[in-house]
Amino acid sequence: STSTSSSSTTSSTASTTTSQRLDIQQSCYAPTVTLIPAQSTLSSPMSYRRSQDFSISSMIQFNCNGSLSTTKKWTIKNCTSICSFQIQLNSKISTTVSELYIPSRTLDYGIYELTLTVTMIESLDLKSSASAYVRITATGITANLVQLGTSMITRGSQQDLQLNPGAYSVDPDQNSFDASVSIIYSPLIMK
Repeated sequence: STSTSSSSTTSSTASTTTSQRLDIQQSCYAPTVTLIPAQSTLSSPMSYRRSQDFSISSMIQFNCNGSLSTTKKWTIKNCTSICSFQIQLNSKISTTVSELYIPSRTLDYGIYELTLTVTMIESLDLKSSASAYVRITATGITANLVQLGTSMITRGSQQDLQLNPGAYSVDPDQNSFDASVSIIYSPLIMK
């Protein structure tokens, strides 16, 4: 018998993995795992800004006459240099469900391999994995010269105008803005 378990989808692209067959009293194959969105590789990862939440959904297809009980486990490896360093996530992020939700500012800048492994409880030899690759990029600073980022300023004659980008700018990738970041501006003086 064939049945399918699915969580919400965000794209129609997919990747699949190979199956193993186990002959016991019933015919069982390892589940087929498809990640959505997928079609990402280490050399061509999906790109998300650090200030963005994102999720990877899965579709799990079973082909087993026995129990369909499974365990699911997501792992994340930092692939900025090589994909051997597994990172530990905040305990609030659930890694034992079919959809992995990553809140903004969870992962540092870099490339990551997100792998879902699904194992049949009746036979631990029957397991499948699928991976997706993501690149976390900088969002960019929102420069505000005045409070609330006003786009137009009116001032009267003989009034000072104080511009303070260090106090009012925002870095969406961080909890606070580092006011020591600066750009040197040299005005062109015409004679």
